Amino acid sequence: MSYARRAIDDYNMIEDGDKIAVGVSGGKDSLTLLCILSELRRFYPKKFSIVAVTIDMGFAEIGRGKPNSEEIAKLCESLDVPFHIVPTQMARIIFVERQEQSPCSLCSNMRRGIINDTAISLGCNKVAYGHHNDDLIETFFLNLIHEGRLGAFLPVTYLSRRNITVIRPLIYAPEKAIRDFASRNNLPVAPPICPADGHTQREAMKRLVGSLSLEYKGLKHRIFHAIRKAGLLEQQELKDNEKIT
Repeated sequence: MSYARRAIDDYNMIEDGDKIAVGVSGGKDSLTLLCILSELRRFYPKKFSIVAVTIDMGFAEIGRGKPNSEEIAKLCESLDVPFHIVPTQMARIIFVERQEQSPCSLCSNMRRGIINDTAISLGCNKVAYGHHNDDLIETFFLNLIHEGRLGAFLPVTYLSRRNITVIRPLIYAPEKAIRDFASRNNLPVAPPICPADGHTQREAMKRLVGSLSLEYKGLKHRIFHAIRKAGLLEQQELKDNEKIT
C-alpha cells in the first residue's frame, strides 16, 4: 500500500471523480493492484471508483486451460468491485491462425486495445495496470539491448485519441513485495497457460537482471534512480496506443 500511495501521489495518478478500469489478468501483479486500489478508495482524499476488467483470451479453445475468472469474480464480490469479463478469440488468432513466433508484442497491443475500448464503454477515464518496479527495469534493458534506445513504460500516459489515461500505481513496488502480498492474502493467482510463457525476451531480461543483481547488490535501486534522474518517467501524451516492449 505504501509503495502504491507514494507513486500515486508523486505522479498525480488519481483525481477526484476518476473511474478506473483495473486490468486483471489473474496473475499476482494485477490481483494485488486490484486489492490495493479497492482498499485505497476507502480513505484516499481524492474520491474515485474502480471496476475490474478481465480479457478471456480463449486459451481453453486451443487446449491450454481455462482462466480463473470464477475466482476473480468471487474476489471482486468480496471487495465490492464490479467485474467485467470480455471473451475473445485472441489465442486462436495468435497461436493457431497466425502461428506467431514472437507473439508478445501483438498480444500486448490487442489486449490493451480491448481493455481501453471496454474501459471507455464502462464510462472510465483511466486504466490501471499492475506493472511493477522489476517490470520497469526489465523493459529498460529490453529497449537498450534490442532497440538501442533508452526508454521504459511510464507511470502516467495520456492517450489523446482514446481520451483515456493509463496509470501504473505499482511502479515503485518490487516484485518480491507483490509476491509476498499475494501469498499472505491467499489471492487466487492463476498458473501460466500461455504457450510462450518462459520463452520470451522479457524472461531473458529477467534472468539477466537477476544474475547481475546477485553480483552487484542494490543494482535495481541504482538503475531505477538513474531512469528517474534521466527524465525517462515524465508524463507523455500519445496519439495512439502506447508502445511497451
